[in-house]
Order: sequence, then structure tokens, then C-alpha cells
Amino acid sequence: MRAGPAVVTTPRRAARAAAVVAGLALALAGCTATEPGDVGATDAPSAEAAATSAPAAAPATCTDLTQSYAPGESGADVESNASVRRIRDRGALIVGVSADTLLMGSRNPITGAIEGFDVDMAAAVSTAIFGDPDHLQFRVITSGQRLDVLTNHEVDLVARAFSITCDRWTEIAFSAEYFHAGQKVLVPLDSDARDIDDLDGMRVCAPEGTTTIERLADYPGIEAVGAQTHTGCLVLFQQGKVDAITGDDTILAGFAAQDPYAKVIGKAISDEPYGIGVAADDVELVRFVNAVLDEVKADGRWAASYERWLGALGDAPEPPESVYGRTARGGSS
Repeated sequence: MRAGPAVVTTPRRAARAAAVVAGLALALAGCTATEPGDVGATDAPSAEAAATSAPAAAPATCTDLTQSYAPGESGADVESNASVRRIRDRGALIVGVSADTLLMGSRNPITGAIEGFDVDMAAAVSTAIFGDPDHLQFRVITSGQRLDVLTNHEVDLVARAFSITCDRWTEIAFSAEYFHAGQKVLVPLDSDARDIDDLDGMRVCAPEGTTTIERLADYPGIEAVGAQTHTGCLVLFQQGKVDAITGDDTILAGFAAQDPYAKVIGKAISDEPYGIGVAADDVELVRFVNAVLDEVKADGRWAASYERWLGALGDAPEPPESVYGRTARGGSS
């Protein structure tokens, strides 16, 4: 692997590191294996309990990756959905989230609560099931763990800046798209780079197990550096061990908000449709989540959450349109 350019510690870089070290420590401290909500700790759903009578999702083609399962006639009615009734009877909705992705899912250093746009979407599902958002039990996970916790039925949902891809559809199921992001680059404020093409010969960090780091292979002049989490990339950036970070614009906006000596550059080099991840054999839960997301998009809650967390990206756009028509094995739509 090619050695990166020599690192020079300047007063500006030192100031930048000092400005965020406390926040990084809090974020890293918050990355525990499990984060219970207001209810007591509960057992994760077993494969037997999570499976419904609905067949598993059929593999997707790359022409329909955002197409999900249409809500049933009963919409977000709990009583008519056996999968959701089991969650209600358990007393908690178990959701895999980030605790260190500012604006999307991160731990508030004052209250200790995990909050952000992704968390708001999960809270809406909790409210539809229990009547309030306080029955969430969080499982803090890395990007690389998102598929495993679903295929192993350790959580009900994953809401963690989770890009819908055709490959992932072969292992799990997704809700309809609830946010549309794009991959960009974060560089030091005094960098002359204007986009990713200006980073030849530089070290660029991205979390392992993500489409983000895979896409760096399209830029052979860049040295890709993996880290376990987005915060891990930020630590390396602050230490001068990498020259830039690449990631979804939502995530980089959070980094820029933490670090006044960093900036986001360039146009998006990808389309990243976010969906809520669900186990492939829990199609009925996908239908319920989609009914909830449709309500959130229509009644103003989606726009309000966007303005609260992502207003720095500009005025709230129209929510992504839900695309339905996917059929499960066996022919049910």
C-alpha cells in the first residue's frame, strides 16, 4: 500500500483536534452493545418468533431496488398484523441504530439520549405500535453489523443511514425509501480540493463494510483507509492520519457541524436511498413500517424532523416517493 504524504501538525490542526476531542470521547463512550429505552431490557427476537406466515423476500434486480412491499388494507393497524402484535406483547421495539452519527443517530452529550433523523423514523413506528415513542430499545451497532443483526434476528429493525442496494435485498428486506442522500467528501477548511477527483495521492477514510468504501475503488489514485465507524474516521482525520473522509452528505454535515475547521466539497458521486432494514422473512413487518412511513411523510412529521436535524442541507425537500409492487416468493404482493 502506498505511503501517504507526511503529516505536519499545524496550530490550526491542533486547534481543530482540541475543539472536538471532548465530543468524540462522549460519542465513543456511547457505543455500547445495547441501549435500553424506557422499558426494561428484553430478549432479542428469535428467528422463530420473528418469522411470519409471509414468504421471504425475493432477490431484487437493479431496476427495482427501492420497490418495497405495499401496506396491507389495514395499514398501520396493530391488531391485524401478527408480527407487530408480537412486538407489542414483548413491550419494546428493538432497533439497531448509530450512537455517533450526528444528526442521524447520536448520543446527546447532555441528556444521554440517542437522537436524530433516523431515530425519529424509528420513534414513529414505536408510536404506531404502542401509542408513544418510549418503547424503543436501541441496539448500538456499526455500519458493518447492520446485515448481521437482521439476518440473525437480533433486532426488529435497523435505522442507521442504511442505503438500499440490490445485493442487500438478497439478504434482508427494506422499507420504502425515507431519505435520499449522496456520497461526498469532507476535507480541511484550508484545502484547495474542490471534489473527489482532486484527492489523488491522498488517504481517504470510510467505514468498513459500507458501499462508501467500496466506491473508492473507482478512484485508483486514492488510498482508501477503513475504520470501524464514522467516528473512527473523524478521529483519524483529527489526528492527521487521513487527509479526507468520504460518506453520505447527511453524515458529513454532522462532522462539519462538530468541526469548524472542516468543510464538505463537491457534488454527490452516488445516489444513496435510505430504507429501514427488516429481516427478509418478516414481510408483514415491512408492510406495517411502510404504512407508518407513508403517514409520517403525509402529515408533516417528516418535514419537521428534516428541519430539526438536516436544515443545514437546505430547505426540506419533498419526501421520497414510496414505490410499491415487490412480490414475495409465492406471489403475494
